[in-house]
Amino acid sequence: MFSGIVAATGRILNIAPLEEGVRLTVDVGTLELDDVQLGDSIANNGVCLTVIALEGKTVQFDVSRETLNCTVGLAEPGEVNLEKALRLADRLGGHLVTGHVDGIGEVVRFDPIGESHELVIRAPADLAGYIARKGSITIDGVSLTVNRVEDREFSINLIPHTVQVTTLKRLAAGSRVNLEIDLIARYVERMQAWRNVEQGTPA
Repeated sequence: MFSGIVAATGRILNIAPLEEGVRLTVDVGTLELDDVQLGDSIANNGVCLTVIALEGKTVQFDVSRETLNCTVGLAEPGEVNLEKALRLADRLGGHLVTGHVDGIGEVVRFDPIGESHELVIRAPADLAGYIARKGSITIDGVSLTVNRVEDREFSINLIPHTVQVTTLKRLAAGSRVNLEIDLIARYVERMQAWRNVEQGTPA
């Protein structure tokens, strides 16, 4: 589990092909690795990956073909948002995040508004119903609050600090981003679907 509070930005240095996927070599930048061991989880742009090798400030991860097919930002060198998995004693500054991407959104607009920025994203049709005004959503691993929802599009206000310390500052119209919906929304949908099955009504 994660909180969606990015601890550092790193950079994918190398992508080595595997039989079914790739092996990433990531420079983790300022991310502290003193308490990280082989087998631990680190979110890269919101995708939970397992540490398979450590050397100095460089970490390696194996990424399956299935993960590459349903995410963005892991198939080419570039900057990534990083967060180590939560410990039970950690503060939950964002919201509960699993690191399992639900879909890919497309940036419609990313404009400065005063000192902040407005980010407007179009969600896939099958995710739009899970996104609610004042609800939580994870974008490329960053926990954010939804300001407005209209059909498949939703907007978010990004404060200067968030823009400065994450990769979101590089977004522009047409950019694709990893989306993870709020964990509670998943369970509400599942409970409602099961209730419909028990009652014999269409889901």
